[in-house]
Parts: sequence; C-alpha cells; structure tokens
Amino acid sequence: MTVTLGEVVAALEARYDPALAEDWDAVGLVCGDRDEPVGRVLFAVDPVAAVVDEAVAAGPTLLVTHHPLFLSGVHGVPADDPKGRLVHRLVRAGAGLFVAHTNADRAAGCGVNDALAGVLGLVDAVPLQPAGEDPAAGLGRIGRLPSPVTLREFAAAAAAALPATAGGVRVAGDPERRITTVAVCGGSGGSLLPAAAAAGADVLLTSDLRHHPVSEAGEGAGPALVDVAHWATEWPWLPVAARVLAEDLGGRVEVAVAAPRTDPWTAHVPQHAGRAVAAPTVG
Repeated sequence: MTVTLGEVVAALEARYDPALAEDWDAVGLVCGDRDEPVGRVLFAVDPVAAVVDEAVAAGPTLLVTHHPLFLSGVHGVPADDPKGRLVHRLVRAGAGLFVAHTNADRAAGCGVNDALAGVLGLVDAVPLQPAGEDPAAGLGRIGRLPSPVTLREFAAAAAAALPATAGGVRVAGDPERRITTVAVCGGSGGSLLPAAAAAGADVLLTSDLRHHPVSEAGEGAGPALVDVAHWATEWPWLPVAARVLAEDLGGRVEVAVAAPRTDPWTAHVPQHAGRAVAAPTVG
C-alpha cells in the first residue's frame, strides 16, 4: 500500500498538466525525493510557516500549494532566509513541496476556477478564456445561476459561500441589478473583464481589482463587479484537489486541507457610510 512521492507527483500532473502553466510560472516539485514513501498529502493556498508547521508535524508529508514558494530566479536557499528556512525544515522532516499554480487555474473539471464556480452554484460553467485543445480547460469560468437574483443577493450568497476574510466582499454596480449570467476568476482576474463583458456576463467575481478599471467599468454597460479576497477565491480548490487525488490513488494516501487561514489581511475597520471628509485648512 506504500505510495511514493513520484506516484503522487504523476497523479497530480495528470490532473494539473504543467503545459497549462504560464511561461513565467514556477510549478511542479520544489523539493522531495521521488523514490521516498509519502503517507500524507496536505493541500494549502500559500507555502507559509504556519502551513509548513502542520506539514512537518505529520511525518512523511507532501505539501501541495497553489502559490509558488519561489517565483523568480533563486541562487541559494540559506536557512537564514525566510523562504530558505522553509525548504530546510521540509527537507529535514522528509517532507516535499509541490506547486500547482496557473496550471491548476486552467485545469478542466477539478481546477481552481471549476471549484469556485461550483461553490457559487453556477450551472453549465465553461472557460471564460479557453486554453489549448481541451474546450473544458482555460482561465476563468462563465455560467448561469439556477434562477435570477439581484446583485445584492448574489454578493450576500458569495459572502456566505466563500471563506470569511477581513476584507469581506466589495461590490460595484446597482444593488438591484438582475443577475443571471456570472463570470468568475480565482485570484487576480481583472484582465478578464473585457472577456466577461463580451460573453454577456451580468457580473464578474474575482480578486485584486484596481480602482481605475472598476471606475471605468461603472461608466459603461458591462458587468457589475464583485471583489473578494484573493485567498478566498482559491481556497475552494483545496478540498476538491484533495478528494480527486485520493480517488486517483485509490485511497492509498491520506489527504487533508491545511488548517491555517493564510489570507494576509488580519483586520478590517468599518467606516460610517456617508460621513463627509473635511477639507484641510489652507493658510
């Protein structure tokens, strides 16, 4: 019943083809011996210290993260460097690290965007920006709701369906707008706003939206916008990926989702709506 790291990596890459990743991305095995046994696979969004703590506490573990530990060129991993320290801890514990980033975003059926569309209840969701020869693979998803709702109701449903974060949910658009067709993109998806508009989406839900594109979108006839935390849009992928891996390996490896909440924002201070901002006194 022993499963090697190499077998686990092969199963992951069969689902999250490295060829789907962006040219600038860094996906695949970061550290670990492919010939060594793996008793547990732990899924997380971010390779941060709290997640590594959980991984190394459980013996021979493979940590699978969505975000890369190293995204630019690396010339060394000294233990006195924060990221190098994580690598040293994993290696000493006999643990590995595997990254599925933009390839997991584009993957068909069990990727980040399918998981996001699923948790929001979209029906007949298809890629917003198809990739490669597989029509089910691509960036973002667009689908429809089982029945129309207002933008206010959709935002409230999204807030309930996604993990809570300090930043909460922000909305740009008429709260009473009728929402039927929904576009989503896990992570930073502002670049897909033109595609969402061209596809006839009533709303685009994504993360990290910038002021000027949101302001300009509000002046036109395009989709309303719902901006949620980057981490919250990608977290729904974790239980999906864990379940699929367990099935693909015939239940021969334990799978789990890391407990730490790794959204980097820690607090939110609400302000009173409508309060005027006093102009500074000059002279």
